[in-house]
Amino acid sequence: QVQLVESGGGLEQPGGSLRLSCAASGSIFRINTMGWYRQAPGKQRELVATITSGGSTNYADSVKGRFTISRDNAKNTMYLRMNNLKPGDTAVYYCNAEISGNVSGNYYNYWGQGTQVTVSS
Repeated sequence: QVQLVESGGGLEQPGGSLRLSCAASGSIFRINTMGWYRQAPGKQRELVATITSGGSTNYADSVKGRFTISRDNAKNTMYLRMNNLKPGDTAVYYCNAEISGNVSGNYYNYWGQGTQVTVSS
């Protein structure tokens, strides 16, 4: 079994910063691409940022220059540093990862349970 657990969400004022973490645990042989997604009330889940095992990153236009995605492969953990937060960033943030549990190389997609980020004065 594989589990993804997010942490670090909360209430922050506009212009503030938060750092989210996503820790993967369980039967893990290798983790490929990891990513952060978010879902605001009444809206579809959307991509925030992704990072490959080699460190290549991709960001949604709405967060470029404000958010930074990173990962620690030794700890099977991914991070999202969010600066200059805006009310429009309010959403539940989900961690996603492509994980292989054995050397055969079959990857499966996993999701975390989500962490709430609220940006409000």
